[in-house]
Amino acid sequence: MNSKQKRYTIAGTDIEEVKRLNSQSGLSYSEVKQLLAKQYLRNR
Repeated sequence: MNSKQKRYTIAGTDIEEVKRLNSQSGLSYSEVKQLLAKQYLRNR
């Protein structure tokens, strides 16, 4: 596939745009849980 061609899901979502926005969104739920657990253990 040519890198200039956009890939879309069946529903019409631009896959690369979703990946780009996700990379800018900050911490994931799992990352936040992990960070909080580390802080909790450190401050016990």
